[in-house]
Amino acid sequence: MRSSVLLFLAAVAVGCDDKSAVLPPAASASTVASSPSAPPSAPPASAPSAPPSATVAASSIAAQHVLVAYRGAERAPPGVTRSKADAKARAVEVDAKAKAGEDFSALVAEYSDDPGAKDRQGSLGKFTRDKMDKAFSDAAFALRVGEISEVVETRFGFHVIKRNQ
Repeated sequence: MRSSVLLFLAAVAVGCDDKSAVLPPAASASTVASSPSAPPSAPPASAPSAPPSATVAASSIAAQHVLVAYRGAERAPPGVTRSKADAKARAVEVDAKAKAGEDFSALVAEYSDDPGAKDRQGSLGKFTRDKMDKAFSDAAFALRVGEISEVVETRFGFHVIKRNQ
């Protein structure tokens, strides 16, 4: 317990914004006061393995995506005539190629039905969770930088997402 308090005090000293990341919730004033005392010169047990900021969820991320639309999907371009099943199969193909290491921007150029995708290589820029469809945001924000999602279905079709930032 004493080491948790020392870590908390060290976080305060270096200006850490998220002190709760280094002090466990069980370490309250009453538990600290009732803990046995260690010698004042005892070093802290160990520092956290990751900086507190690494444990805080990102408020915005950047990503690219391939959208495979189907006839009847919201905002599907007029030329899209594939069925929902065909669109899903095409998205699964894109996902497999992306995970095999093919260039994501090249996959966007070949497969995406997003009207502006080819010009911006599928980039969505930086966005917050509330700016995208919930299923899309949930998948994108769960990815690590450089990671590629499974196929994600939204009302617009099927997406393969690559988190860039």
